[in-house]
Amino acid sequence: MNPYSIGVDLGGTNLRAAAIDIEGNLLERVAVQVDQHGGRNAIINNIVTAIHGVRGSVGADGLHGVGIGVPGFIDIDTGIVLKAANLPDLDGYSVRDAIQQMLGTPIILENDANAAALGEQWMGAGKGVKNLVLITLGTGIGGGVIIDGKILHGSVGMAGELGHMTVIPDGNPCGCGNYGCLEKHASATAIAAMGRLLHLGDNNLTSAGVYEMALAGDQRAVSVFQSMGRALGIGIANLINIFNFPLYLLSGGPLPAWDMFAPTMIAEIRRRSFVFEATNTRVERATLGADAGLFGAAYLPFQHQAARAEAVR
Repeated sequence: MNPYSIGVDLGGTNLRAAAIDIEGNLLERVAVQVDQHGGRNAIINNIVTAIHGVRGSVGADGLHGVGIGVPGFIDIDTGIVLKAANLPDLDGYSVRDAIQQMLGTPIILENDANAAALGEQWMGAGKGVKNLVLITLGTGIGGGVIIDGKILHGSVGMAGELGHMTVIPDGNPCGCGNYGCLEKHASATAIAAMGRLLHLGDNNLTSAGVYEMALAGDQRAVSVFQSMGRALGIGIANLINIFNFPLYLLSGGPLPAWDMFAPTMIAEIRRRSFVFEATNTRVERATLGADAGLFGAAYLPFQHQAARAEAVR
């Protein structure tokens, strides 16, 4: 059997784990609910149980390690979760060491959006591309930057917070303390909020609901996606001008509305980025969907092993 590793994608309510071999074949997967009411020990036990389940099905032989994508800020060197908004019981806790001691297997912790970007670069829309950016559209907006096939972490592991770049000066207030953040103007939450402002629905209105109205020809709903496209275009144009990468990917729940927002997005990019106009830069949809984080997390142990082997040559 090919060497394999286990990738874990930890969410606020659910977690998934998958065994993926070095060729990118998904061998086994499990999904379990996260026990948020039992505190950090319960969450750690949930993770360990999922890993045990996958390892028990595939076998321990050939296991190279476990990568875990966590929705929060992580100190990469120490494996401590500094802040996880949806899992506050993990704040300030050495998640890596706790799981490593229970399993006796090397554990690598990573931000979930970074893991998704790495997954797309390894086995998704970015396969064969060493430098790319992934923007994840959801309740908020996250992202990951891949340089020479590796995640850009910055000085303390907080690089790639793409949702908090300013795209609308003095725009909508954001929970981060800024105004006009990309996620306040282009996330699924922002789509629903704009729909409510245009009286398209009440507090139960969702981004999917706004999309259905736009498909039916409601021009107010169409304008929501045009506004979203403009905000994305401004943000992506900035990224293109800064990085000069060949590929920028979008993923997440609002992606089915691509044809609604992409024309405005591309037009805005053309207007604001001379680099885009002068090169073959691509802005495309990611292809792995919700599995991107699993693939990226599973790739981390292979990548770290290769780096160690290179270091001793």
